[in-house]
Amino acid sequence: MFSTSKLKSVDFYRKIPRDLTEASLSGAGLSIIAAFSMMFLFGMELNDYLTISTSTSVVVDRSSDSEFLRIDFNLSFPALSCEFASVDVSDVLGTNRLNITKTVRKFSIDRNLIVTGSEYHSGQIPNINKIGDFSEEELPEGSLDLSTTSFDAYSKQYSILVVNFYAPWCYWSNRLKPSWEKAAKIMKERYDPEIDGRILLGKVDCTVHGDLCRRHHIQGYPSIRIFRRGSDVKDNHGHHDHESYYGERDTDSLVAAMEALIAPIKKDETLALEDKSNKTVDPAKRPAPLTSGCRIEGFVRVKKVPGNLVISARSGSHSFDPKQINVSHFISQFSFGKKLSPRALTEIKRLTPYTGEGHDRLAGKSHVTHAGESNADVTIEHYLQLVKTEVITTRSSKELKLLEEYEYTAHSSLVHSTHIPVAKFHFEPSAMQVLVTEVPKSFSHFITNVCAIIGGIFTVAGILDSILHNTIRMIKKVELGKNF
Repeated sequence: MFSTSKLKSVDFYRKIPRDLTEASLSGAGLSIIAAFSMMFLFGMELNDYLTISTSTSVVVDRSSDSEFLRIDFNLSFPALSCEFASVDVSDVLGTNRLNITKTVRKFSIDRNLIVTGSEYHSGQIPNINKIGDFSEEELPEGSLDLSTTSFDAYSKQYSILVVNFYAPWCYWSNRLKPSWEKAAKIMKERYDPEIDGRILLGKVDCTVHGDLCRRHHIQGYPSIRIFRRGSDVKDNHGHHDHESYYGERDTDSLVAAMEALIAPIKKDETLALEDKSNKTVDPAKRPAPLTSGCRIEGFVRVKKVPGNLVISARSGSHSFDPKQINVSHFISQFSFGKKLSPRALTEIKRLTPYTGEGHDRLAGKSHVTHAGESNADVTIEHYLQLVKTEVITTRSSKELKLLEEYEYTAHSSLVHSTHIPVAKFHFEPSAMQVLVTEVPKSFSHFITNVCAIIGGIFTVAGILDSILHNTIRMIKKVELGKNF
């Protein structure tokens, strides 16, 4: 066994008796300065230890989310009706999907972007096989020409007013005209408007009575609207002021549809509210839009190749006047990739400015063209270049994925088009991805630096104190005239 005296011989920190030490003001000042320096440098070292350190590299995209890419969007169009608004997707590989409805929702909005009712359940517009009766003969007009004044009067006079809003230049309107006039004449003979008073068929030339057509949000020609007297009484489920007819357009089909409309109405009834006793849905009739605007929200899945997402007015049996189509829009959301969880959003805020700034770059942007000849036929295009950003951290010698998102740059422009104006989002995914790696800092390195700070300052302060103390002693000796 070692004796106590032998163990004491290895003491690195031999003590000097307190009565042999001497305190000084210079030493006290240096001690205070050294203490504050230690605290300051310790705080700086602790802040550096807690601060995220990252390294960024660009690598070939190694995504685990297969070959498809999700696009989430929320777009408001104050001048595009939900009736014909269509979401289309195409890409360079030949994919061409038109009028996507399964993952898309529509809401009628006013010009202030405020939702005016429940979700607009329009569904797919039925394919019309019989677009009208072909006739080269000049047929007598059976329907009544309506103006703004006469329209209001007749809508209050008749239980049901069915109106064909048309344009003389429209191919589909001209195909409908013979069968519409024949059907109107047949209904007039069967139900004399002057005596029966239950139904009247009319027509409105939208090139002449543009204000009346705009009032009823007519954007496609021909549009057949069904107005019921008393339909201004609305229920809590958004009962519509009127309906749109999407059925076949030959004479027999039109007459059958008109007969079905007046069947539940007795001759002396004053109101013609919609009969809800029959729960079956008639695909030939749909609620007409309450307002001229539409909010479109939802998501689509596209291939990870350059492509387009297009919002436009579309129908296989209607014509559109390009000068009347305005695709001005406000973007609430337009993002790529998986929908971020609350935790992922927190990570984005924590990792800013490394990530997050371009995740939803178009959000809050508006692109508006005002009415006028100079702004007619305007297509709004957005060119988006996107790159995937992945953030990983190394813990316990294992890589842990913290965040996976797509960021993009956006450039927008207004283009005068010879076709029907659209809102086009052209996206181009990059074959590369940005890899942001969190570099963890060693706790042992932190402790080592803290010890170095404390020891270094203590040593330097001791050297300075010794120099200062000896200098003062020398000065005092000189003053006393002593020789060395």
